[in-house]
Amino acid sequence: MKILVAHNAYQQRGGEDSVMEAEARLLLSRHHEVLKYFRHNDEIRDYSFLENIRLASGTLWAADTLRSLRRLLRDEKPAIAHFHNTLPLVSPSAYYACKDASVPVVQAIQNFRLLCPGGNLFRDGRVCEECIEHSLVRGVLHACYRDSRLQTAVVAGMLALHRSMKTWSERVDAFVVCTEFARGKLLSQGFPVGKVFVKPNFVFPDPGARSDRGETPVAVGRLSPEKGQRLLPQAWSHLGSDVPLRIVGDGPLRSELESAFARSNGHRVSFEGWLSKERTIELIKRARFLVVSSLCYEAFPVTIAEAFACGVPVLAPRLGAMAEIVSNGQTGLHFEPGNPEDLAAKVEWAWAHPESMEEMGRAARAEFEARYTGERNYQILMRIYEQVTSARA
Repeated sequence: MKILVAHNAYQQRGGEDSVMEAEARLLLSRHHEVLKYFRHNDEIRDYSFLENIRLASGTLWAADTLRSLRRLLRDEKPAIAHFHNTLPLVSPSAYYACKDASVPVVQAIQNFRLLCPGGNLFRDGRVCEECIEHSLVRGVLHACYRDSRLQTAVVAGMLALHRSMKTWSERVDAFVVCTEFARGKLLSQGFPVGKVFVKPNFVFPDPGARSDRGETPVAVGRLSPEKGQRLLPQAWSHLGSDVPLRIVGDGPLRSELESAFARSNGHRVSFEGWLSKERTIELIKRARFLVVSSLCYEAFPVTIAEAFACGVPVLAPRLGAMAEIVSNGQTGLHFEPGNPEDLAAKVEWAWAHPESMEEMGRAARAEFEARYTGERNYQILMRIYEQVTSARA
């Protein structure tokens, strides 16, 4: 099958970029022909004032994308178009090019952008659903996209325009979300039941399970407010035992977190910065358990799937996708979202019961083998492709 993969890459690489690349590798490994239509936000880094004005209108409807994709679709004739991120350079105009060329459209959903200009249903340190419960105007008032009312208004305008044009219901053949939780959010906002499919994130190739019980708890991810790492020094200050921690990642909170750990029980805490995927997997394999501290719903943290692949249990908040992915007492432990005392209690218990955590790690590996391998993901993806191509035919 010839498949067009379209994506607008972020200036700061994130999970959506990784998922797109993993799916493309998976398709290539199964001998599909993968065409790529990529834009990168580095293109707008040095835009002038006038160019930014044009960017705002292009976010609503990118005429250059429409022209380019029409040529590509005419020349290559792919069987299907699989979109990942489209904001801001690709824009929903791309779907219309596909519709004109009779190419079915699959849209991956790795955030809540279609419901929330900020993309993560999170504001001021907590979950926020005002744009769902009221209107997109709330997001503009709160400057939820890049802390700018103007830029948020552009994104909200794009969402409102394409809702009125019925773009999501009539120009997209399938939306692919990562969890039942996310599917429920889309369906609650009127997305067609028969077009919203669940396909979790995955790990490919399989890194293999670890061979021992692990040494040090590990936290992996961007150090930013919605990821909840401020909980970590607060929790570690409550620990009665001398529990170590390795933090992989970087971001705007790093210096704040380093200072907070220096004031608390953090002399065995190390900051590793950004590491390659291979090096990160190595550290996860040597981890006693993975700590996920997010305060937002999340789509599907790939690090959880990576931990499961390595046979490592996960401590995660009882919130959104994480509560669905991690089974409390089976593949890890839940704690109350945003509660450092409860996180500390779960960390201390996990540290004091290595045999129990080993057993959870084995269950996590079994969960990976059942649900999050490349082969399992490929089977689900092919069923989605077959359904939308058959329906279009």
